[in-house]
Amino acid sequence: MARRASKDQDKDDLGRWMVSYADFITLMFAFFVVMYAISSVNEGKYRVLADTLDKTFKQQEKSKDPIQVGKEPKTLVQIRKPRNDDEIDPDNPPKPDKKLQDKKQMAKIADQVINSLKPLVDQKLITVDHNQYWVQIEINTSILFDVGSAELENDASEPLVSLARVLKPLPNPIQVEGHTDNQPINTRVFPSNWELSASRAASVVHLFSKNGVEPERMTAIGYGEYRPKESNKTNKGRRNNRRVVIVILGSQNVRRILDIGQKMNKSSKRRTDPP
Repeated sequence: MARRASKDQDKDDLGRWMVSYADFITLMFAFFVVMYAISSVNEGKYRVLADTLDKTFKQQEKSKDPIQVGKEPKTLVQIRKPRNDDEIDPDNPPKPDKKLQDKKQMAKIADQVINSLKPLVDQKLITVDHNQYWVQIEINTSILFDVGSAELENDASEPLVSLARVLKPLPNPIQVEGHTDNQPINTRVFPSNWELSASRAASVVHLFSKNGVEPERMTAIGYGEYRPKESNKTNKGRRNNRRVVIVILGSQNVRRILDIGQKMNKSSKRRTDPP
């Protein structure tokens, strides 16, 4: 009996190592499966997951009413409560309309000129026009100069002196432009209409200067026959083209800028006109 029990015990002992060996093999299989899975990670999905986690942990907590430190930050859009037209917003006061102010200033100067030259304005020997850039005073040369002459007539002094009284206190620059008709002139003093128109403009400038208008503010320009206001084919047209134009400028470069614009418009019109 003793020997039989010993043999059965030995058989049980021999079977236990098989259980341990099977457990070891199973663990090794699981280990290599995990290692294989780790080595074949999808790189694209891994980056998406990493970026998502990074944004999540780095995002700062927001509040509905953040605390401002220092000056109030500037925003692109500021919402203000509605207000009545009579209420003035101290943070955003209304800006004056510069164009409207300039136009009113030029209109005021034009009124002064018209009042000082009213008799000649009523006779249409002098015309006064204005906009926000300048005041234009156009004087027919028939009341200023004799034919082919740049010397002011005695009767011309009175209206020009009256005009000088208006111009004297003003700070505005002044251009005096001489214009002629297209009738040619060729004398020892005036070889062409250029010299005649420039000399007539200079005569007016000299008279203004003698009556207190600062010479630094004035410019004499001779346009000759090349800026007609009417056709030179009729006596009336030629008479109206013989003129002196006095321009009171709103600023120093306004006239030049607008002259350039006028030339560009004329050039554009010529290009667009049908043949």
